[in-house]
Amino acid sequence: MNPIHSAQSASRLSLPQAPISQPQDTEKASFKNFLLDSIQDVNSMQQDADKAVETLMTGGDANPAEVLTAVQKADMAFRLMMQMRNKMMQVYQEVRDIRV
Repeated sequence: MNPIHSAQSASRLSLPQAPISQPQDTEKASFKNFLLDSIQDVNSMQQDADKAVETLMTGGDANPAEVLTAVQKADMAFRLMMQMRNKMMQVYQEVRDIRV
């Protein structure tokens, strides 16, 4: 048996790092655009799940496991989006209640 070297195992487990670069256009990196893109992603997941369920129910060529996975993925994304919304509303309320 070969001994496990910590340097080798650490290098195997490290995730690839994306290059860090400063955005040239502030519009690209705005929080508003991030939120809008996230909402659009969740919406497209829900539409894809709806299409998969419709295909399955009409007798189309759909794998039930893939349909279930798509529905659960869309549900989880929607729940996460709602939790983010709730947290943002809570922070907004706290900031609004600050007396200057």
